[in-house]
Amino acid sequence: MIYEHNLNPVALEIFSIKIYWYSLAYIFGFIFCNYYSKNLVKKKLLNLELSIIDDFITWLIIGVLIGGRLGYVIFYNFDFYFKNPIDILKIWQGGMSFHGALIGVILTIIFFSKIRKVEFSELSNLVAYSSPIGIFLGRLANFVNAELIGRPTDGTWGILYKTELIARHPSQLYEAVLEGLIIFLILNFFLRSNIKYKFNGYAIFLIFYSFFRFNLEFFREPDSHLGFIVNNISMGQILTIPMFIIGIIFLKNEKKL
Repeated sequence: MIYEHNLNPVALEIFSIKIYWYSLAYIFGFIFCNYYSKNLVKKKLLNLELSIIDDFITWLIIGVLIGGRLGYVIFYNFDFYFKNPIDILKIWQGGMSFHGALIGVILTIIFFSKIRKVEFSELSNLVAYSSPIGIFLGRLANFVNAELIGRPTDGTWGILYKTELIARHPSQLYEAVLEGLIIFLILNFFLRSNIKYKFNGYAIFLIFYSFFRFNLEFFREPDSHLGFIVNNISMGQILTIPMFIIGIIFLKNEKKL
């Protein structure tokens, strides 16, 4: 079955003000993160004080937006933004990097944990447990926007975009399910089992995300201005390698119970 993509990236328009699905994905992703994080703390599944959650989420939003934008600038389109630095501020034109956002999150956790005297690992676990749904929503928004499109498929099903004559893999949906929903379910199971005391949740997130992302990139069209970096390997795949290594290094929980 071939699906002809005709989705509107604008969710609604009020007095000429356009509200995009992509923006709503970020908003509802952070709302869920806030709600779910508080729920985990209330159930004593994380060793954190409930009073810090709102402050931490605020910091997290800033870290994600700045890190995601700068990551895209540095990893994916440095030459353009070096020549047009003012365009770095034009976030509404698109251009966010997951790996850049991840670096922003890590730096945010480091600073916040030192200022508020909270364990780095507990904050990292909190982000790992609650962020996959945000990733899920973000990938759905990518699909609606017809961006980060998949590679051509010769199967009997796929996505046909308006400006093309060939069907493509719905790579955004593959990523939404595996990088978002499946990882959320895996970590949910892990969180409610005894093995959570032996391994770090954030390390499990890094391992599964990098594994899924590396393999799903084979179904995703590389950025046109970058192409493949080495042979058939994209920039997204290269950036997952350190994620996987770090996840393995920090997998075992060294804290004494």
